[in-house]
Amino acid sequence: MARSRKQQEAGPSSVTATDAQNNFGEVLTRVARDGRVFITRYRRPEAVVLSMQEYEALTGQEPVDLGALEREFESMVAHMQSPEQRAATDALFGMSGPDLGKAAARIRESK
Repeated sequence: MARSRKQQEAGPSSVTATDAQNNFGEVLTRVARDGRVFITRYRRPEAVVLSMQEYEALTGQEPVDLGALEREFESMVAHMQSPEQRAATDALFGMSGPDLGKAAARIRESK
């Protein structure tokens, strides 16, 4: 996957889909160096891998705080496992088909 000097001067880096699949570590190295790498299939650009810096510049978004998402998820799971929620889930799974239909209709009417 080494690029010649002529290729480096020509513009953005590109690799075939097969090379990307087989040598993804090298693709990431190029992304870190060049900011982006085009993935080609049958000699046509099919996709692009961007550095986080390039992505943030394009979208104007800050990186996702994975720790915050994990804490939010854990909080939601804990809430779903409260005695009240557990009883509600048990009641839901204990309902017959017609009872579920009636409950769904009541919810729709209340909205």
